[in-house]
Amino acid sequence: MMFGTLPSGERVERFELTSGRLRAAVLSYGAVLQSLEVSGVDVVLGLDTLEDYLTRSRYFGAVVGRYGNRIAGGTFTLDGVTHTLPVNNGPNSLHGGVEGFDRKVWTVADAGDTSVTLTLTSPDGDQGYPGALTASVTYTVDGDALRIDYTAETDAPTVLNLTNHSYFNLAGGGDVLGHELRIGAEHYLPVDDDKIPTGELAPVKGTPFDFTTAHAIGARLDGAYDHCFVLDGSGDMRVVEPVSGLTMEVTTTEPGVQFYAGGMLDGASTPYGPHAGFCLETQHFPDSPNQPEFPSTVLRPGERFTSTTTYRFPA
Repeated sequence: MMFGTLPSGERVERFELTSGRLRAAVLSYGAVLQSLEVSGVDVVLGLDTLEDYLTRSRYFGAVVGRYGNRIAGGTFTLDGVTHTLPVNNGPNSLHGGVEGFDRKVWTVADAGDTSVTLTLTSPDGDQGYPGALTASVTYTVDGDALRIDYTAETDAPTVLNLTNHSYFNLAGGGDVLGHELRIGAEHYLPVDDDKIPTGELAPVKGTPFDFTTAHAIGARLDGAYDHCFVLDGSGDMRVVEPVSGLTMEVTTTEPGVQFYAGGMLDGASTPYGPHAGFCLETQHFPDSPNQPEFPSTVLRPGERFTSTTTYRFPA
């Protein structure tokens, strides 16, 4: 169905997906997951109008790219060529730049009752990134699970880090500081004052970053988390809302997850206040193009990027 029209005249569509206890809404603008109802409780932060997404969004529910997370100084060198990106987060380039994938209208490739596939072509030089890139994202609801599948191909060497930037609140309101979180990660990435990884893979044991056993998001650091965790094995995560018992289990093919506790939501520039939602952005590591010891985010012609993340809500 029609959701709105951009000043450019581009139409934005809205798709509803239903299976079992789940009901999701996806927008063609930013490939946004606008809502995700679990037995009638909307567990993601969404906005009501297209104008709100244009002016009041902190990437709510969007697919971010070409490179999710931060690239230090807005520059990286690939095959001996230095590329300059727009900076939009202090000295850094964040989530693909000023006009990243979250600000684009994606093309609808396929839509049905339980899934929708959206595609986007990013031209060579888009936000400073080399290579013409074709990306797709498919949202599928199946029983008690929402699955997000990503693919991408390029005609020239480039870097790529796609993720979904949904904010979750399993209570459907209030703050998330009491939510109990477990992350299957023995290490995390310390960051400098500009939130760029120092390059160290630090043990979580004995630190506020130890979520190997579940504890409340607000129990340590006052919930001031915005860090990448190095996932172990299947990359499993689990969140429980202690009052209702509603549980979300997350698995991913990605090597890391950026856990952000929503501390920079201010209730003024966005409709939501601090800690109204948390993010588990499954992804490769921040600033990987400048840190060759990190898992590579380089995509070359003839290769096909694939990634899958599943959010399951067991009864």
